[in-house]
Amino acid sequence: MNTALLFDQKMIAEQDLYNPFALTDVLTEYSGDHNQPIIHFWQLPDTLILGMKDSRVTYFAEALETVQQQNYRLLLRNAGGLGVINDSGILNVSLILPKNTTAELSIDDGYQAMVDWLKKTSFGQFNITVGEIADSYCPGKFDLSINGKKIAGIAQRRVKEGVAIMMYLSVTGDQKTRGEIVRSFYQSGLKERFGQDYPPVHPDSMTTLADVASFSVTIESVKKELLQVMPYQEETDSLSIFYQLEEYQRRIENMKQRNLAIQEVLHEL
Repeated sequence: MNTALLFDQKMIAEQDLYNPFALTDVLTEYSGDHNQPIIHFWQLPDTLILGMKDSRVTYFAEALETVQQQNYRLLLRNAGGLGVINDSGILNVSLILPKNTTAELSIDDGYQAMVDWLKKTSFGQFNITVGEIADSYCPGKFDLSINGKKIAGIAQRRVKEGVAIMMYLSVTGDQKTRGEIVRSFYQSGLKERFGQDYPPVHPDSMTTLADVASFSVTIESVKKELLQVMPYQEETDSLSIFYQLEEYQRRIENMKQRNLAIQEVLHEL
């Protein structure tokens, strides 16, 4: 694989919460157009990122209010899947590849590329298992778990000739509390139908790398390990070029429009 360009955004400012979602799409398109692999790291302050299906819970306003009362921001992303928590102990990792990196990179090939990358680090010694943890939040076929507890979920997004394989990685922090917040969203939003059509989130179904490792783990140490096994060239300063593109601005505007319903509900609370 060609040397990847690294864009490490670290923690996103509160006023720029839509930025990494718009940027991922622009970088994915760029990757396909220029046959250029890209690594993208980012974090959000305390936020519940909702999937499109989450916006259809029966009592949406009550669900939003429940989360806001716990001092978490709410955001509706531009992709499928279900809700995930972001905070200072969660690392978002995107491996963005041209579709032709492997023979017409299949969906499962893309997921496997992310799994293989994480397993090459020291965390590979912990027997990372691939498979759905049904009572976690945002369960999926390519959940990653250690000793039966989920540490990461993987999603994919394809834009033109590029594919972004995106991992939510629980590195440090209070994972049980994260689960309780997501559970409260569904309990408030579904009431008597809790657990039907949406995951019956069990806070103890997930854990963090720090909790399973016998050595010190931080966000920075995880980034360092991932980069040690992937050839890269850091390009953080050139992000401003992407921000000036019409396509980036269009995708930011799309995120704003998509989140209007949330903003209107929260404004009335």
